[in-house]
Amino acid sequence: MTASDDRVLFDVDTDKRIATITLNNLKHRNSYDASMRDAIARYLDRVAEDDDITVVLLRGAGGVFSTGADMNNAYGWYGSDGGDKSTKSRSSQRRRLTVDRKSFGFYHNFMGFPKVTVGEINGYALGGGFELALMTDISVIARDTKIGMPATRFLGPALGSLHMFFHRLGPVLARRLLLTGDIIDAGTVEHLGIFTDTCDPGMVSARAWYWAEKAAKMPADGVVIAKEAFRLVEQTQAYQAEEVASYLFHAFGTNLQFAPGEFNFVKTRAQHGTKEAFRLRDEHFHVPEPEAP
Repeated sequence: MTASDDRVLFDVDTDKRIATITLNNLKHRNSYDASMRDAIARYLDRVAEDDDITVVLLRGAGGVFSTGADMNNAYGWYGSDGGDKSTKSRSSQRRRLTVDRKSFGFYHNFMGFPKVTVGEINGYALGGGFELALMTDISVIARDTKIGMPATRFLGPALGSLHMFFHRLGPVLARRLLLTGDIIDAGTVEHLGIFTDTCDPGMVSARAWYWAEKAAKMPADGVVIAKEAFRLVEQTQAYQAEEVASYLFHAFGTNLQFAPGEFNFVKTRAQHGTKEAFRLRDEHFHVPEPEAP
């Protein structure tokens, strides 16, 4: 095992027929890099090939689900650490398309996973973490969990699986989150039924396991057949262009040109460091709510 494997934990309860995958990168609020995502994919393959496992529970250690892709090395996703100032340049579009095709292949496979997926979601579910939460079959989320796509503020609104956002969130909420980068509490959209079970923070783990146990009692072959039927219906209704559109627009959107006065996260991060860049980002985008007269 490599060191990166320690940031993704895997456990199986053979009696219950439930596998658990835990993001364990607490130092960075369970954000993940390419090697962590590959580790998740390997564990998912292991579950998919094991006839004795019916359910996979996806969770984050330390009461945090995931803050999405690790932006401490934004260039690392494209095979460059960005550290050599003399050779610093943007990745070519062909490189971006190759990497993004692989990235969206992972999300596509997770959404169409042949076993039941249960999300135990608390603390933060941002960016790619938010996408994973939405892609689970059964999602249990704490009311105070922060959800959203804040990276749209520096990578543009064409970020993530657009078809999935519109289908799962609805066009109004999807546009709001993607066009503003707002981070909201899950409890504020509880009435929309986006998540299976919205509950108090202290109940998330117990209720996620409850739903996992319920799903694990279902006939395994029936679940696989149903999951394929679900995927067929979703592809017919909303995802005809998902194979191409999402990663195509993401690859284009991560190569933005910034006008004067617009916030350039990559440039700001290089000048001030990641933590300060996030603070300056939030400061730049803050607009006070109007007060009632």
